[in-house]
Amino acid sequence: MAEIIDFAEALAERRRSRPPTHEDLARAVEVLKASLVATAQALVEAPPAEQPELLSRIERLAAMARYGLRMLGRSTDPGLDEPRRGQSR
Repeated sequence: MAEIIDFAEALAERRRSRPPTHEDLARAVEVLKASLVATAQALVEAPPAEQPELLSRIERLAAMARYGLRMLGRSTDPGLDEPRRGQSR
């Protein structure tokens, strides 16, 4: 059991010391997109009682995907950081 804990600690330290690469981030964004699609499809057939939770999940997934795309330089959407051009809040 101690070997498993030592391995987990070593793996956690390695993750902390190695910043995520562009490929890691791109892969994470693709996973977020796939989760977003699956959740949207589930919403179509979900009973009304489950729809608010699914909509909340969709909002969170979309926000994380937007953030990832901005980090990758694939989006000029400012998100919540600043108002969009031509719009006031």
